[in-house]
Amino acid sequence: MASRKWNLSIVGRIRSMGWRIVLALIIPVVLSLTLMLVFSGRYSRSVERMGAIAALKPVVSNEIPGAVWQVVSGRETLGESRVYQLIDQVNQTIADITRTTGESDRLELVIAGRTMDTLTQYIDQIRDNLTQGKPVVTNEKVLEEIRAVAELVVSMLNDYITGEINSSAAMSVHLNRLVMSTAAVELMLALLALVLASRTAKSTAQFVREPIEKLESATARLAEGDLSVRLPVSNVEEMYNLTGQVNIMADKLDDMMQQRIRDERNLKKAELRTLQAQINPHFLYNTLDAIVWKAEAGDQGEVIQLTQALSDFFRISLSSGADWIPISQEKKHIAGYLSIQKTRYRDILNYAIDIPDEMGEFYILKLLLQPLVENALYHGIKYRRGGGFIHVTGRMEGDALVFAVKDTGRGMDPETLDALRRRLAEKQSASTSGGSGFGLVNVNLRLRLYYNSKEGLSIESGPEGTIVSFCVPRRTREEIENDQSLSG
Repeated sequence: MASRKWNLSIVGRIRSMGWRIVLALIIPVVLSLTLMLVFSGRYSRSVERMGAIAALKPVVSNEIPGAVWQVVSGRETLGESRVYQLIDQVNQTIADITRTTGESDRLELVIAGRTMDTLTQYIDQIRDNLTQGKPVVTNEKVLEEIRAVAELVVSMLNDYITGEINSSAAMSVHLNRLVMSTAAVELMLALLALVLASRTAKSTAQFVREPIEKLESATARLAEGDLSVRLPVSNVEEMYNLTGQVNIMADKLDDMMQQRIRDERNLKKAELRTLQAQINPHFLYNTLDAIVWKAEAGDQGEVIQLTQALSDFFRISLSSGADWIPISQEKKHIAGYLSIQKTRYRDILNYAIDIPDEMGEFYILKLLLQPLVENALYHGIKYRRGGGFIHVTGRMEGDALVFAVKDTGRGMDPETLDALRRRLAEKQSASTSGGSGFGLVNVNLRLRLYYNSKEGLSIESGPEGTIVSFCVPRRTREEIENDQSLSG
């Protein structure tokens, strides 16, 4: 079984359209939010650094010199003043901020850190002076240097804060530009999403509508009786099974209709075969009476001729149940019939059969010509004073065989002819056709039924007589045997 291959399903198509629109709108939003979070993080860290540096300024400018003064004045020892702990705190904070600061703002912190080393050296000098017992005046001069260095460190920290403020301002400008640019991009993408949604909606509508319209058209044609319509295999997932079921339904309906036609044809054929077996008893009785008369009259030759003609007539009529016989047999059949009727009607009946011998090998549906000859005799010649003439002809025209039975009987008036033609056009059943023998209606029906032809008998009639003709395809015995619709 071939693998099924289809495009997106209807649901998948709609879902795909939704995802494309969502992505077109979400991606720029996510991008802008990410960038704003990045800038916001940088700004927040910058503020934190400035806060930390600002917290160091009073420590450097007030707490460290104040602690040193307490030591110089003799109020506290170095250990009690915790001056070294304050210096370590300042140095650690400067080192931490230096690691997280950009190259452009790091220089001020590096210099401030080195200046703090100088401040530490001055404090070490005071420690040494106290150990050596030098005068207080000496340490007061060092304290003045410490205060000067502390002010220098505070100045450097202020410069760093100024640089951070400038960087934050520049960052704010970039952030504003980014927000404006992102807003413009989002507006453009929103418009693009609307256009995309409109086009995708139209495409999806066409994607959905096209297979449905095909299905609607096909079902409408099926409802009108066109059982040959079939739907192509749909590449839409939801329509695949539906179109397949519709095609299966059409196949089954077509099979049922064809079977019904075959059943009707077989029924009509069976009806025609039944009528075919019902040989006109008057013809049989009259022929037997004629044989008796000839025997009583001692006309042995006539008796033999009539008996032989009657035997041939019945043998060919039955044909062992076959529907198709060679034209030579059909020719012999009508010759036997006319020979018997000539014995009965003598001077009022004359006839001629002009069917070339080269046509004899082709096959024809039996009992097509004899009913026409019988009709010409009983409805034409019989009622004409002075007798008449029946002329049976056959000829080949390409792949067709054309036969005609012409009589010089009384003919039909226009009203009768029109009524007969209407009966033939109505395809009246053989069982209700009336008339003697098979009649014109029965022959016409058999021509249409067995040859599957729209054209049946053609009739022309007037004061000078009637011509009944028909045309059938030329068929050989092999064609009849190989074609089940014919041989069956």
